[in-house]
Amino acid sequence: MSFFAVLFALLIEQVKPLPRENRVHDLLFGWVRWTGRNFDAGKPRHTWVVWGVAVLVPALLVCALYLLIGRYSLLLALAFDVVLLYLTLGFRQFSHYFTDIRDALDRGDEALARRRLAEWRHLDASELPRTELLRHVIEHALLAAHRHVFGVFFWFVVLSALGLGPTGAVLYRMAEFGSRFWAYRHRTLGAPADDHLLALSRRLFQAMDHVPARLTAFGFAVVGNFEEAIGAWRRDASLWLHPNEGIILAAAAGALGMQLGGAAAPGVTPDRSKTFTDGSSADATQAQGSTPGLPPQPGHLQSVVGLVWRSVVLWMLLLALLSLANVVG
Repeated sequence: MSFFAVLFALLIEQVKPLPRENRVHDLLFGWVRWTGRNFDAGKPRHTWVVWGVAVLVPALLVCALYLLIGRYSLLLALAFDVVLLYLTLGFRQFSHYFTDIRDALDRGDEALARRRLAEWRHLDASELPRTELLRHVIEHALLAAHRHVFGVFFWFVVLSALGLGPTGAVLYRMAEFGSRFWAYRHRTLGAPADDHLLALSRRLFQAMDHVPARLTAFGFAVVGNFEEAIGAWRRDASLWLHPNEGIILAAAAGALGMQLGGAAAPGVTPDRSKTFTDGSSADATQAQGSTPGLPPQPGHLQSVVGLVWRSVVLWMLLLALLSLANVVG
């Protein structure tokens, strides 16, 4: 049933994606903000309460509803799976930004592309040179694909196999959303972030993302240049500050034979202690610390789309084979 739930959710999303501004996002935003406002008293022990209420309560509620529905009808349980996956898994939740940026670059409108990147990632991209702009778009798109598709896919399949339906998908997305919300709280709300809460949410999300990130990187290697992707994974993943991000981006860079990392501007950046000097290099893509390969070009945007879709097909085929083996067995 997991295979059909994911397949139906992806198909429905392609036909009728969630709009850029939607009620579900507003509800999540309000929920996470409410939990911080009402349960965070500023002490380290309170951060566990805030995280538990913000992340675990929605997941447990979904789990209880799924188990209740499953007692009466498997078809209704499947429909419940599809609805929750439609809300938590899919490309179209972020791809409109990627598409807008790609279209703007195709028209030669770099100013619009920078504005769209700034809207997407809440960073100042006004002075990014073209190659750095492309690099940031590619890096953010790869990480967004992982967090909106592959990470959700992994946790859904694992907990669904235990009979918990879409609990894993909701748990992963709430953990990711909470980590992202508290990281950018001071930018989006003009309020200081709770350092303890921010550190806890990041640590817990990184722990949840440990296995999915490595499976995503392995998928990129299988459907791309396997030898180069594995070599980049082993050699270059440490260029990025966060290990999970570094593994995904290094493997993707090797799979496509392009440079990522290097001279860091805002957003997803390599560890400056290893790769950043004074930022004055005329050719930023040649800065120490970038992965080997060709500098990012507009054609790489389409290559990234192809890499991600091939990886989706790979994991869907594996899930289909596992489902078939379970039925036959």
